Amino acid sequence: MAVATVAALLAALGGALWLAARRFVGPTVKRLHRGGDSGLMHGKTVLITGANSGLGRATAAELLRLGARVIMGCRDRTRAEEAAIQLRREICQAGGPELGPDSSGAGELVVKELDLASLRSVRSFCQEVLQQLLNSFAKEEPRLDVLINNAGIFQCPYMKTEDGFEMQFGVNHLGHFLLTNLLLGLLKSSAPSRIVVVTSKLYKYGDINFEDLNSEQNYNKSFCYSRSKLANILFTRELARRLEGTNVTVNVLHPGMVRTNLGRHIHIPLLVKPLFNLVTWAFFKTPLEGAQTSIYLASSPEVEGVSGKYFGDCKEEELLPKAMDESVAGKLWDVSEVMVGILK
Repeated sequence: MAVATVAALLAALGGALWLAARRFVGPTVKRLHRGGDSGLMHGKTVLITGANSGLGRATAAELLRLGARVIMGCRDRTRAEEAAIQLRREICQAGGPELGPDSSGAGELVVKELDLASLRSVRSFCQEVLQQLLNSFAKEEPRLDVLINNAGIFQCPYMKTEDGFEMQFGVNHLGHFLLTNLLLGLLKSSAPSRIVVVTSKLYKYGDINFEDLNSEQNYNKSFCYSRSKLANILFTRELARRLEGTNVTVNVLHPGMVRTNLGRHIHIPLLVKPLFNLVTWAFFKTPLEGAQTSIYLASSPEVEGVSGKYFGDCKEEELLPKAMDESVAGKLWDVSEVMVGILK
C-alpha cells in the first residue's frame, strides 16, 4: 500500500512538473489591448471592489494602463494603500504617467474603504464616492462609467455579517446588490456605462432556497459559496431586464481557476502544500490572465450595448436553466431589497 501511495504521489508530481515546464516555456499571457489602445479608457471612471489583490488588482492595473481613473473599494484600507503605492510605481516604471492620489483625469488612482459585510459601510462608501466625484469634476457632471463587482469571500466557516447575514451570501450578493442600487442613478446619468459582475463556474452546484437564505437550518461552506455565485448571475440578469433602454449594460463572467488568496479559508495539510502549490501554478491562471474577461467587459468596444450575458475567456457562454429562471431572479431581487433595507 505504501509503495502504491508513493508511486501515485511521484506520478502526480511528475505530471505537475511536466505541466509546469510547459507553462514556463509556453507563450506569455495575451493581453486584450496593446500599446495602440493605451488611451482606450481615457476620461472614464471605474470603480472596482476588492481591488487591492488578486483579480481586482490585476484589473485595476490594466485599466489604469488604458487611461482610466480607478476607484479602489477595499475592506482593509492599509493594505489597499500599499497596493495603490505599488500600482503607481509599476505604471510609472512601465513608462506611464505618474499617478498621484489626488490628481484628476486619466490615470487617477483613489482608495476608499468599503466593507461589503456591513450595509452601513456600503452606504457610507457610496456617499463618500459621490462627494469625491462631485469635487473632482468641479463644474462638470460627475461620472461613473464602469462598476466592477469583483470582491468576494470563498468557503469560509459559518459566520455572519454585521447585519446578521450568512457571510458568503451577505458579501458576495447582498453587499454588491446594495452597492449597485445606490450607484444606479449615477451610472444612468453617465450612460453609456457598464456594470461587470464576477461570478464562478461553481454556481452550478448552488440553488436559491428562499426558506433558508441565511443558512441557519443547514450550512455547507461549499454549497453556500455556490449559492452566492448563482445569486450573482440571477441578479445580473434581472438587473439587465430592469435597465433596458437606459444605455447601462450589465454582464457577468467567470474568471476560471486563478491563483489568488480567495482560498485562504481552505485548509491544506502542511505536507501536501508544496505539491498543491506546484499543481496550482501549473493548472491555474495568473491574476492577470484571470482578469482578462473583466477588462474586456469593462473596456472593449466589441461588447458595447451587450447586456445580461454570461462570459468566460472573453466569449459568451451558455448558462444552466436554473441561472435563467426569471421568476426566481425576480423573487430574489424583491427579497434582497427587503434584506438590505431599500425602500420603494
